[in-house]
Amino acid sequence: MGEREERFRVQVSVGDRVVDVRAAGEVDIATVAAFRAALWSAPVRPVIRLDLSRVRVLSAAGVRTLVAAHRRVRAQGGELVLVDPDPVVSRVLRVTGLHRVIPVVDAPAGPCAHGAARAGDRELVPC
Repeated sequence: MGEREERFRVQVSVGDRVVDVRAAGEVDIATVAAFRAALWSAPVRPVIRLDLSRVRVLSAAGVRTLVAAHRRVRAQGGELVLVDPDPVVSRVLRVTGLHRVIPVVDAPAGPCAHGAARAGDRELVPC
């Protein structure tokens, strides 16, 4: 189990309107259960922001988990937003078409860096 912990880490921060999930490492068949558990354990909020900037591998198992999480969050009245994916992960999102289903945004800059995410001109979460 130690190897899995080295290959993948996740941190969840819960706010009043937003849950921030920060993942790092590899999301593959060996680590997808921990990834899924973190997403499923997140409480219901209007927005769940999933920071993928430190995820360097996203396998088919990871893609399936994102689709399931998106459906689950939508069924609860919320929105899953993918934030600042690593270029390799971004390519997976584009190739699979997932970027058309789940909003993908760049990490916001400036004093609001941890308080908002924007998709186009639409602010998803106020600072």
